[in-house]
Amino acid sequence: MRLLKVATCNLNQWAMDFDCNMKNIKESISKAKEAGAVIRLGPELEVTGYGCEDHFLELDTLTHAWECLKDILLGDWTDGILCSIGMPVIKGSERYNCQVLCMNRKILMIRPKMWLANDGNYRELRWFTPWKGKYQLEEFQLPSEISEALSQKSAPFGYGYIQFLDTAVAAEVCEELFTPMPPHAELALNGVEVFMNASGSHHQLRKLNLRLHSFIGATHIRGGVYMYSNHQGCDGARLYYDGCACVVINSDVVAQGSQFSLKDVEVVMAQVDLDAVASLRGSVSSFQEQASSKTKVPSIAAPYSLCQPFNLQISLSSPLKIQYHSPEEEIAFGPGCWLWDYLRRSGASGFLLPLSGGADSSSVAAIVGCMCQLVVKEIVNGDEQVKADAIRIGQYTDGQYPTDSKEFAKRIFYTVYMGSENSSEATRSRAKLLADEIGAWHLDVSIDGVVSALLTLFEKLTGKRPRYQVDGGSNIENLGLQNIQARIRMVLAFMLASLLPWVHSKPGFYLVLGSSNVDEGLRGYLTKYDCSSADINPIGSISKQDLRAFLRWAAVHLGYPSLAEVEAAPPTAELEPIRSNYSQLDEVDMGMTYEELSVYGRLRKIFRCGPVSMFKNLCYRWGARLTPSEVAEKVKHFFKYYSINRHKMTVLTPSYHAESYSPEDNRFDLRQFLYNARWPYQFRKIDELVKNLDGDKIAFEESDDVGKVAATSDVGGGMGVVAAGSGDPKAGI
Repeated sequence: MRLLKVATCNLNQWAMDFDCNMKNIKESISKAKEAGAVIRLGPELEVTGYGCEDHFLELDTLTHAWECLKDILLGDWTDGILCSIGMPVIKGSERYNCQVLCMNRKILMIRPKMWLANDGNYRELRWFTPWKGKYQLEEFQLPSEISEALSQKSAPFGYGYIQFLDTAVAAEVCEELFTPMPPHAELALNGVEVFMNASGSHHQLRKLNLRLHSFIGATHIRGGVYMYSNHQGCDGARLYYDGCACVVINSDVVAQGSQFSLKDVEVVMAQVDLDAVASLRGSVSSFQEQASSKTKVPSIAAPYSLCQPFNLQISLSSPLKIQYHSPEEEIAFGPGCWLWDYLRRSGASGFLLPLSGGADSSSVAAIVGCMCQLVVKEIVNGDEQVKADAIRIGQYTDGQYPTDSKEFAKRIFYTVYMGSENSSEATRSRAKLLADEIGAWHLDVSIDGVVSALLTLFEKLTGKRPRYQVDGGSNIENLGLQNIQARIRMVLAFMLASLLPWVHSKPGFYLVLGSSNVDEGLRGYLTKYDCSSADINPIGSISKQDLRAFLRWAAVHLGYPSLAEVEAAPPTAELEPIRSNYSQLDEVDMGMTYEELSVYGRLRKIFRCGPVSMFKNLCYRWGARLTPSEVAEKVKHFFKYYSINRHKMTVLTPSYHAESYSPEDNRFDLRQFLYNARWPYQFRKIDELVKNLDGDKIAFEESDDVGKVAATSDVGGGMGVVAAGSGDPKAGI
């Protein structure tokens, strides 16, 4: 037997905070060595943090990375253990995303990434060059300061593997695993038995199984030990890296770390038998044949043994049942951990949330409550870093620290119900009840006086006073009156966030939390600069349907039973007067259901459909219920309002990324924000298709449970290229 103990890790790094990152790297190496591991794998670009973005273009960033690596190599950190450390490296005039493989205070090899992530949230080609010298290793001249300190002039640089006395080890960096022809395939044919994948992979709802299936598939036929390391936490932007460091051998998961955690360092260990890899490969005839005619991958020799012989004192890691979270748990734990990183690293003293009693703001409140529960749980489990952060933020003294989540929430969480004459008693009471269940410091204020003052000022300026539509006013007046309320709430929220700590003799400020969901962002069903405008938004990339499922789950599993009542209530903005014969409803205002919005969003973004392609797809999906003409009207209605409201994405509150059809335009969904909202060419093509289809019998089975909605007029819709108005109540310019 060849027994090998390996360690991989989840690290909560912070972009450009080299002290923080070095502390975590060293702690992970120490834990690996203490456990007897001989290989330690860290995340991609762990020295700098993955999310440095244009800081990678600064020479300082790369210089500091070398300084940090030198610090590690001058100590005893790498004695007796192979460490794969992620950092950027300049070779010649090109920047590369590299794994630096070190052992016994020397650099054995520098492995540049060959296939860069460059879609969705990733822009690696903006900062790095892919390594194209596939079947060669070059000598890389180390920076003079490093060379002198280590007494090492150069190191092999390129694509290859390390041949130890008893096994072969290679790196495969993040995106390379997911390419059509991944490196591990030919590396396995060259005899590599241990693959180290350093990754910077962000959380997305329902995504983890795809990642794990890739690890399992990589070793299913080829055999091998596949190690995976990832960042975990928020390193300073919209993404949450969801950890799940793991070890797989011959398609069996034998070690799995957490997906969501407040820990800064989590090390995952596994003890494997490499003879099991050799045995599997020897039993597959096609593997043997392909290995005999393989393309030779270059290697370097390392005169060290990594394995131990048969020893009954050493137990092997057994296959595990893979742990997956439900989508509802992902919504609770992912954004909850993301909020904790923002809170502890921003210097803020807490959060302030405009709590309306509706589904969206109640979801945000529940996520903050979950965060408080996670903090207390980690303190009970002995996490000293979480404890120290909680003591500082909650301003505990005399050795006290959080022991109850509701008590902790009272210290760090303000909620405020900003009611108007249009608000109902039902939403007011739901907001108060939920705040009490969580433990938040709750305020209830009326904004009618401020609204009246602004209208009086407007009347003095113009001689006119606008009226609601139900009282005889025009659509323009109706929109203006609703937008005044929404924007007043934004101004009041920021004022309270900055001054309430002063009122209560607390230092610092509170972060304002937003609560618009991904579907409303896609449709533009929000007022520009209303109370959805905030510092950060934990649900901005989560669909309404998922949020409603989360509310049902949280009512039971987080212990906030009032959420069941919130979920059951019909969504409403409560910006228009309530009358006996009229009550404002979101889906009626929008002219489409939230279920339909999810379908539109996925077709537009994930399946890359323009209006014509979307129409064709929906004729198949909805053809059993709707005529081609009806489908066409729905598609036109969506694209009209999507395009006239797209400008709102440019000022959307930074949101936790969780959904693959997010319209967030910072880097995920790169489209213009000035459209010809008539879509004349595309809509004409749809009309031609409808003309040809009308009269044909459509008999398709539906694949989406999407209902019809009440028709709405397009008055005030801004049909030209300028988004002069949106025609919906929450949609101010």
